[in-house]
Amino acid sequence: MTDSPISPNSATIEWTDSARAALFAQWLAQVSAQHGLVPASLCVASADASFRRYFRVQTQAGSSCIIMDAPPEKENSEPFVRIAALFAAAGLQVPQVLAWDESNGFMLLSDLGQHTMMTALDPNQPQAALPYYQKAIHSLVQLQLASQEQQLPAYDEALLRREMQLFPDWYCAQYRGFAFNPKQQATLDRAFDAIVAENLKAPRVYVHRDFMPRNLMLPTDLADQTAPLGVLDFQDAVYGPITYDIASLMRDAFLTWEEDFVLDVTIRYWQAARAAGLPITADFGEFWRAVEWMGLQRHLKVAGIFARITLRDGKPKYLADTPRFIHYIRHTCNRYIELKPLLRLVDEIEGIKPDNTFVMGR
Repeated sequence: MTDSPISPNSATIEWTDSARAALFAQWLAQVSAQHGLVPASLCVASADASFRRYFRVQTQAGSSCIIMDAPPEKENSEPFVRIAALFAAAGLQVPQVLAWDESNGFMLLSDLGQHTMMTALDPNQPQAALPYYQKAIHSLVQLQLASQEQQLPAYDEALLRREMQLFPDWYCAQYRGFAFNPKQQATLDRAFDAIVAENLKAPRVYVHRDFMPRNLMLPTDLADQTAPLGVLDFQDAVYGPITYDIASLMRDAFLTWEEDFVLDVTIRYWQAARAAGLPITADFGEFWRAVEWMGLQRHLKVAGIFARITLRDGKPKYLADTPRFIHYIRHTCNRYIELKPLLRLVDEIEGIKPDNTFVMGR
């Protein structure tokens, strides 16, 4: 393939802003000369729920790199650069920042490969998935062991509440058109108070905040059983509850596992975390409750985020996974008597009629 500068009008990459396209072409020509890239090979690698886009470009040496396009007026890339260094120091396999045009929001990164952990998973074959989850557990424990205060923003009460507020603001009001009466609002407020109080009891560590198979990359050499998973999308990391990332991993936004597999992997994480000396309770039942209540906070948040992405940002594909989160919410609320009022409220929002069937116990 010949080495030629990318055209802003390339059919492969679409630009809505011709001025930004020209800036990109100029930057790409510069970094291509410095890093031996083949600009004509540029193609779309992926996009995410934010305004960031990712391109893949080949190198003259036969490898590839990733380019991040993150408009600075919409995305602040500084946390990505800072946290990439922090996580790399913890021993995680994260992209290396090779070049960064901070003022224009273009970044050249090392390429961790084309296959996410998600591509290797089949929800009907949990045992085949277990080795991948064991790798994920290893990386998670490694990250948490490196935790230090003051390095990441605090996952505090204010942030927990702001996130959950996305559920009534965007999912209920904007998407469902549901208006809370005073009694319903009081129920929601009490539930949020209880969830926050439970979450804040957990010991604090580094929290990736989106630790799930779509953000974990398979090793480029799949035959190497010792190779770690790559870790992406860490720019929103915080210092908060140790329960968050394992809840995120097992109650996935795009994949649902049967309860016995979720328990199996969570127990394996709990055992590994305790063996590593992380501040984790010796009572698994107590830990499981904490994970479920942490997961509930995340499910409420993500349902709101997916509604917002659809209605505000015009990305309707995410809303297709919202029923999964409503199921998670109802499942957890049904398990704990303190959350039964929230379950009834969610059923009202969803138009689900309560099951009043009485079954006599044996």
